[in-house]
Amino acid sequence: MSVMLAEIAQIIPIIKPKAQPFHSIVIKECAEPLVVLSTIADFSYETPAPYEAAGAPYNGISPFSLRTGNAQKLGMAQAALQQMKPGWRFKIFDAYRPVPVQAYMVAHSFYHIAKEQGLEPLQLTASERDSVLEQVYRIWSPPNTDPLTPPPHSTGAAIDVTLVDAQGAEIDMGSPIDFNGDESNPDFFKNKNARFHANRMLLCDAMTSQGFVRHHTEWWHFSYGDQYWAWSKNQNHHAIYGRI
Repeated sequence: MSVMLAEIAQIIPIIKPKAQPFHSIVIKECAEPLVVLSTIADFSYETPAPYEAAGAPYNGISPFSLRTGNAQKLGMAQAALQQMKPGWRFKIFDAYRPVPVQAYMVAHSFYHIAKEQGLEPLQLTASERDSVLEQVYRIWSPPNTDPLTPPPHSTGAAIDVTLVDAQGAEIDMGSPIDFNGDESNPDFFKNKNARFHANRMLLCDAMTSQGFVRHHTEWWHFSYGDQYWAWSKNQNHHAIYGRI
């Protein structure tokens, strides 16, 4: 399938990604390095790293890395969580994601969505291709190499995270990470399932206690210092982390 993914990756840039409002935010890079999260605190991990398991090209860089300041904030956020739920921890699904990994996973998602709909990924009409890509971009940022509009995970500022209890069992959030549907919206279960909504709010409260912002369509995605964070906080605020 890797050969087909390479071919798919070639057709995806033909379609111009939809501009996002946070792309207008200026980036003033602070040059803070990445650090591997295991050196910061005792987090739980999704292992093997999901996109590594899918064949994504990290080229020896740990997907469980963040900018140093964000890694330290994550450690403090976990301490805040444990004040509310002793023994509970963050389970890290994905953090730093180089642009080549982003491109690979966009193609990977494109392939699987097309196949699920009974379509051949390399034999789509223009309208079919646009429809599949629209679904892909519900979850994935375009693999953009423009330094002015980097994918959030390529900056080392963003993290995908969930919770485990004191016994290491994953907490049910009502939908899995990367689920491509309405259930991924943070408030989807607000008036539908009190337990799922409370679990999501617990995660959000712990993360936002240290300044992270949650993505408005993904209950698991948080960031600090990237364009989305700056846009969420203040339209005139600049970002401090650009693409690494």
